[in-house]
Order: sequence, then C-alpha cells, then structure tokens
Amino acid sequence: MEKEWFTISVYSENNVGLLNRISGIFLKRHINIESLNVSKSEIDEVSKFTIVVNTTEKWVHNIVGQLEKQIEVIKAFYHTDDETIYQESALFKINSDLLFDERQIQNIIKESNSQIVTVAREFFVLAKSGRRHEIDEMHDQLKPFGIMQFVRSGRISVTKDEMKITAMLKEFHLTN
Repeated sequence: MEKEWFTISVYSENNVGLLNRISGIFLKRHINIESLNVSKSEIDEVSKFTIVVNTTEKWVHNIVGQLEKQIEVIKAFYHTDDETIYQESALFKINSDLLFDERQIQNIIKESNSQIVTVAREFFVLAKSGRRHEIDEMHDQLKPFGIMQFVRSGRISVTKDEMKITAMLKEFHLTN
C-alpha cells in the first residue's frame, strides 16, 4: 500500500492526559504527526482533535481503532484530502523597511491574498490562510528578504460529507 495524506478527526471528552495517550499511539507505530489542532466541536462539551499523518490506509485504520479504545474518545474518523475542505494559517514577521522599499514584497502580499496584521517601526506582520503548499510558496518567496519570525497553525478541516457523529450523538441523547 502506498502512503498518502490522511486527516483524522477525534471527538472526545476534554480530559487531562488524553493528548499524551493519543500521541503515544502514534509514537508506538513510528508515525509522525504532521499537524495537530484541538478545538471545541459542533457538539457542546465535546472536543475535536484534527490530526494529519502521511501513512498507508491500513495503518490509519489501525490507529483510528486504537484511538477509539481510549475511554474519553467518543468517535474517530479518517479521511483523505479529497474528502475534506481544509486550511492552515501562518504569520510572517518581516522588517518594516522592506514594506516600503521593496516593490516585490508588495507584489507578494497582493498575489498571495495575505493580509497585513500590524505595522510597527521595526517590523510588520503578514497573515496568510490557505493550503500548506500556498503557505510554503509564500515562505519561499519571502525568505530571500529575511523572515524575522514564522509560525504556522495546525490544519483545520471539515468533511465534504455529513459527519455521522452529530446524528449519532443526537440519537444517543434521545434514548437516554
């Protein structure tokens, strides 16, 4: 089986120590977590972990099975990139002189659909949301001018199809 990118969505109770146990599941299998985001979900009092890995479908299937064995995990799913709509965000801190002296910087800002978040005497900060390759491309374009600081968020993602967990939890609440 060939490796590909998968987004794993884990719906769970928000308990101390769960993140450590989740990362341990990947560690035991020598699978690197490429991106991790944790936030509240569309369901009250339920957290959503969004985890991106590059592995085979067999491995991701096994990992989801192991994740679901964790007591606090309500349900876990995995999806390919084609099955999801996803974004990442990044911040770039650049020397302020460049904003006014380098026409190329202004072109990069315009062409990349990035936003100037703040301008100070010594620096300005750009925000860019998009796919990983778009952020990487912007990074490569800005690098020759000197990037003072750079940070990228983990992937945020929604599925193209309806997530069955919402209906499943509604049904669970109706029966209890």
